[in-house]
This record gives sequence, structure tokens and C-alpha cells, in this order.
Amino acid sequence: MTHQIAPTPSAVPTSPEPGSPPSAAAGLHPLLPALLADDWASVDPSLPPLLDLLFARSAGEAWHKAGTFKNHLLDVYRTLALWDQPRDVRILGLFHSVYSNEFVDLKLFDADSKRAELAAVVGDEAERLIHTFCVMPRTKFTRDLIELDAIAAGGMELETAAGRKLHLSQKDAAIFAIVSIADLAEQWHSWVDDVFQGYPYQTRQPVKANWAASLWPGPLMPSAEAWSLASRMAWPLRHLPPELGLPVPPVFARCTRVIDTADEVAAVALYWQVVTRAHAISTPAAAITLLKTAISHNPDVAEPHLILAQIALTQDDFDTAAQHARAGLDILTHWGTAWDKRVAWSGWVAWARVLLQAGQTRRWPENLGGMIALGMVG
Repeated sequence: MTHQIAPTPSAVPTSPEPGSPPSAAAGLHPLLPALLADDWASVDPSLPPLLDLLFARSAGEAWHKAGTFKNHLLDVYRTLALWDQPRDVRILGLFHSVYSNEFVDLKLFDADSKRAELAAVVGDEAERLIHTFCVMPRTKFTRDLIELDAIAAGGMELETAAGRKLHLSQKDAAIFAIVSIADLAEQWHSWVDDVFQGYPYQTRQPVKANWAASLWPGPLMPSAEAWSLASRMAWPLRHLPPELGLPVPPVFARCTRVIDTADEVAAVALYWQVVTRAHAISTPAAAITLLKTAISHNPDVAEPHLILAQIALTQDDFDTAAQHARAGLDILTHWGTAWDKRVAWSGWVAWARVLLQAGQTRRWPENLGGMIALGMVG
């Protein structure tokens, strides 16, 4: 099961008292409404011109693993904003591959001639972070990071493919770890598991022999590898020195919980049996057991909570529904990205708020046609 060092609060918070006014957003991150509305100026007044710059360079036309490059960059920024990271770190997330990197050829800016142009817009420090993140050996960085208990005060030493030594300060290494976790979680689903299997120790797999695995987007199952890897990447961040000015990400119990690879596989398999109706569905009991067991294997995913909330609503168990809906909503807000990428993060958040409101108001449709009328949250 999951390895946990520091005590953490329960994954299922207490629901509001019956009869209290419904508020599906109470206690959530203050940026959530603006992020859901794509009101980027309210998130950061300096952001709209930067987005115009990105979009003018065809970020919305480039394919990316879970959609478009534009959406990927915006979604990584969103996660970093919900993690309360400093502006330069958020901007790094927004532009993190624009010079291309070892994984992708998505050059929106030429690193040989356009660095000054980008620096004039985002600032010198943000541009320095962007450039370093693009040219550093990301796979080697990830391999070294997951072997650490903490990032040393002296930082990290990396060697590029060309044999050049690259020194990262402690702060830079922590920033790159934080952005790498957000980047990984946003884009990873089962298709990436198949084509990038074993990362960061992947080997080359010929497409001709693996043609079926290469067919995008695949079944869009949640990743069976990404959350355990991300938790190991997060572990060295659990005790960041305050002087670095980098909040510890609010995931994996503030980076104190490591998800075992076997637990992640089990959680995906159990959840997928329910959502694809691969188990007996004559009563809710089996589904409830499978979903609760999935959560016990991986407490850092929201979607099993939301399925449990809906099952509870169908059984008029409104208090349990509210508890699971709120737990799922909190996890979605902490991550800023979905685990089950068949539906966008914003869709899962909207659905979580519908479920939470239904639990609080103690009302749920009695007939299947009434499901279509759901959607408004006060």
C-alpha cells in the first residue's frame, strides 16, 4: 500500500450540516472561478499579452499528447497557479517547451536568435528558467531526482548529451521538479504509458512491431505509471527551505506520500472495472467496494470519489454523497488536472460541484431523463 511518513488529514472531509446553505465552492482556492472562466486577466493582469504572444505563434495548432500544445501550456500554468507558485515559476510552466526540448520539437521561439525577444516580454529571470528547462537533460534530471531524499543546498549536477556539465542551484532544481510534476500529470494517460513505457528508464520500441500501442489516443485510461513516478519526484520537495520562496505542492499529502507502483496499477484497474461496467452491476455493493479499494491504493485521485458520490445519490445517501463529492473536488483543485482524461479538468470540477450541491440540498433526479437537466450550481 502507499508509503506515508507524515500524518495526513482524512481524504474524506466532513460534509456541511444538513439544512445549511449549499455552497459548492466554499473553502476552495480563490483563483478557481477565474481559472474555470478562462479569465486570465483576473489570475494575473500581465498574462493576456503573453497568451497573445503564444497564440500568435500557432501554439493552438500544434498537436500534443492529450490535445493541443496551447491547452497543455495553459493547463500546466493552471496547476502552478493553484499551487501558489511565484510568477516566474508559473511563466516557466506557460512557456516550458517553447525552445523545444529532448522530448518534443515544438519550437515556438528560436533559442539562438529570439531569447532577447522573449526576455523582453516575460522578464530576464523567467526567460532564464525557460531556456535552462528546455536545454537541460530532462530524463537524467528525473532519474537523479527520484533517487534523492532531499535536494541538497549545493543543488544538482547534470551532464548534457554533449557531455557538458550543467549545475542547477537548489532553488532551480526545486523549481524544475515542481514544473516537471505539473507537466507530467497534465499530459500522461494510458497511451503515453504504452509509447513511453518505463520512463525515465525507457528503451526504444519500434513502431512497426508495436503498431497497435501507437494508435492515438488509445482507450484514454488513467495512467498506470504517472502518479507513482510523480510522487517519487515530489518526495524531495517535502521540506523545502522557506528562504527559497517556493510553496510545497499540495499533492501527495504535501509531498510526504509515495504511491507504490503496484498500488497505482491496482487503483487504475479497480476504477476502470466500474466506469466501463466490467463488473457485475446488479447492486451497487461491488462498485462501492471496488472504488473504495481504488482510493485506498491511490488517495491522490478524485474521480473514484465522484463515482462513489453519484452512487450514494442514487441511494438517497446524501451525507455520504456530499463527503465524497467534496473530497473529489478538493483533489481536483489541488491538482489542477484530471486523472481520468476522457473528460477535461473543468468538466470534472463542474460535475463535482453538481454532486456536492445535490448532497447538500438532498435532491437527485428520480428518473434517468432528469440527469440531462443537471448542471446549474448556485
